[in-house]
Amino acid sequence: MNFTVIGAGAWGTAFAIHLARSGAHSVSLVPRRAEHAAALVAARENEDYLPGIALPKTLGVTVELVSALAQAEVLLLACPSQALRETCGRVRAALPENSTAPLVLSLSKGLELHSHKRPSEVIAECLPECAVGALTGPTNAAEVARGQPAAMLLASTLGEEPLRSVQAALSSVALRVYTSGDLVGAELGACLKNSYAIAAGCCDGLRLGDNARAALLTRALAEMIRVGVALGARPETFYGLSGFGDLVATCHGAWSRNRQFGEQVGAGARATELLAGRRSVVEGYKTTQSFAELCAEQGIEAPILREVHAILFRDKPPAEALASLMTRELKEEYR
Repeated sequence: MNFTVIGAGAWGTAFAIHLARSGAHSVSLVPRRAEHAAALVAARENEDYLPGIALPKTLGVTVELVSALAQAEVLLLACPSQALRETCGRVRAALPENSTAPLVLSLSKGLELHSHKRPSEVIAECLPECAVGALTGPTNAAEVARGQPAAMLLASTLGEEPLRSVQAALSSVALRVYTSGDLVGAELGACLKNSYAIAAGCCDGLRLGDNARAALLTRALAEMIRVGVALGARPETFYGLSGFGDLVATCHGAWSRNRQFGEQVGAGARATELLAGRRSVVEGYKTTQSFAELCAEQGIEAPILREVHAILFRDKPPAEALASLMTRELKEEYR
């Protein structure tokens, strides 16, 4: 199968390495900048985002989007969620006329600011002729690039039979891919967990201990399901890879940018100062703003999201946010 991966950050590079490793596929990695592409070709390594891991000889690197899309059957977009619309515009301009439209899969994990649209909604709006989907789950880029075992969820509105062929092409001995028809739930879980990872980081920054972290993750899952179902998702999706699985990995992983960011905020740093001049994206920051607005508009009860938003955008001290959560009206667990 012919794959094109647009975006050569850590995750885009890692997934391109995974696809190229088998030698069974044609894989092109498309960085945004020509100088980055030149550096990847020269070093055969992504020294900026994934140092120490060699690019397979079979992995092509180019900034020529037209040629990279010419034979692409599956296009994976590995850009930050806030850059997705612009990236789709570049793809639309480069797609060959009268060619078969590729399946476009999002690797992004965030809602678009202000519109509150999920990645697949943005893609479908910009590329209406393409089938869309999302590939998500608990995956650390470096581990995937090194070939360590992992599992992911492929969610799409594509028909069952074509989806199976893509599932088989994406899977390997090191990466097991499951499928789902709940695209809404798969994407919402992937987006929400970043906000909760910031909250988990705040717990660590405040040195609250294991009990507090366990309580937070349990209530975060309950809130994730409540928000997701209100927005049209299936509840069972959040017990799977894109919900519970991604939540656990991102809230516990030392590599998690969102958790690290939350830890620094919990220890007293200001969010805006931490973000200034930062190269890597903290998806949970703007996604928290988007979900807070969306929940307020639709009357969805989401106290953890509300308090994370207050910490990040209203400079509420994390200790005060914790007190607000702990002193809410008492209730039964499953109500």
